[in-house]
Amino acid sequence: MEGNNMKHESIDEYILEFPPEVQEILKTLRQVIKEEAPEAVEKISYQMPTFDLHGTLVHFAAYKKHIGFYSLPSGHAAFENELSQYKSGKGSVQFPIDKPMPYDLIRRIVQFRVAENIKHAEEKLKKKK
Repeated sequence: MEGNNMKHESIDEYILEFPPEVQEILKTLRQVIKEEAPEAVEKISYQMPTFDLHGTLVHFAAYKKHIGFYSLPSGHAAFENELSQYKSGKGSVQFPIDKPMPYDLIRRIVQFRVAENIKHAEEKLKKKK
């Protein structure tokens, strides 16, 4: 099931590498991200589905027992308390596949990252003037 060992050209292709029940989780996760970041560009980066909006917004990946969600250190730090029940690293969290996916929390993390990336892009633009 470690589909991310293969080279994927698109998020659709990535999702199709997994069993149907995991595909449904990935499709819903993708939809949640798209709803909160409709202008974000989808791509594959580090062989993971990635959303880019003025820089990397978030990545996600499926593994045998969990969905990895990567909101970079800032997104993770901002929701540290809510993410504390999950196995995590500096900018990553593991959501167990056999438990309900916290889509509302993911939605709020994406909203945070969108605001953060827009703010950084605006600050960069001001510096150029």
